[in-house]
Amino acid sequence: MADFRHDQAAGLRRMFNRRQLRVVTFASGSPGVGKTSMVANVAVALARLGLEVLVVDENGGAGHMGTFFGIHPQGDLLQVLNRQRPLEQVLFTPVPGVSVLPAGMAARQLGRLSPAQQQAMLAGMSSLERPVDVILVDTSPDHAHGFSPWGLAAGEAVMVVSGSGSSITDSYALIKKVSLAFARRHFRILVNRVKTREDGLTIFGNLRKVAAQRGIAQLEYGGAVPLDDSLKQVAQFCQPIVSTLPEAPAAEALREFAADMLDWPSAEYENGGVEQFIQQLLHLSHRITPRVLQA
Repeated sequence: MADFRHDQAAGLRRMFNRRQLRVVTFASGSPGVGKTSMVANVAVALARLGLEVLVVDENGGAGHMGTFFGIHPQGDLLQVLNRQRPLEQVLFTPVPGVSVLPAGMAARQLGRLSPAQQQAMLAGMSSLERPVDVILVDTSPDHAHGFSPWGLAAGEAVMVVSGSGSSITDSYALIKKVSLAFARRHFRILVNRVKTREDGLTIFGNLRKVAAQRGIAQLEYGGAVPLDDSLKQVAQFCQPIVSTLPEAPAAEALREFAADMLDWPSAEYENGGVEQFIQQLLHLSHRITPRVLQA
């Protein structure tokens, strides 16, 4: 069944030859829920469907995307904005079809970019060597404003939640904060490390019920990734499970999630490609103020 869905998605892709950008941000209310692993595996799954994927990595320290793939990044988007390096020297390609843009330093500066830096960002991102079909943003929780401007500009926001009580509580708190401060009222919930799919549906149902009762946000079910020891095994070798152990339960769930993404509704700006998205991002990031964020 999974193979059929992927073949169907690739067939539709070829039939219509679409080049419509899709931007999806991944966030979590607390660290340690497996968000970066989810983003990396979804990126690889989409690439195996024939799409060109750009991962924007806001994380620094030991939890960045380079660590997942066993690659040491050679720079940061901020160096591109300061015209210290061209974009192609900062990007790295861990697998065919997936490019990763380290942006942890740049993410903290987005609201304070000079006109020259904004122009450098627009020029650099608009001149990517390959057309980008999907941008996945692996957000950092360490934003001065509490949430990533990339996340606010993206067409879709996915909240990664684990089965622990603290993760559920922290995820709801972040959804509430973003909803009240930024008026983002729609989130998709991806539940990680559950024993059964029914457990994932239960966790999602409880979150959706509370959010609806309090008028916070509309939540949609993105899926559930089972607790799978194979994820730990492949992580030791810096490999994505979707390509290394494709028959593993977690790999099947992640491929299904990636295929479903192709059917999500598009945002208006996505028709304009990367350039229009970056313009939207820069506009939004300069309108955010601490007063609004504390609302």
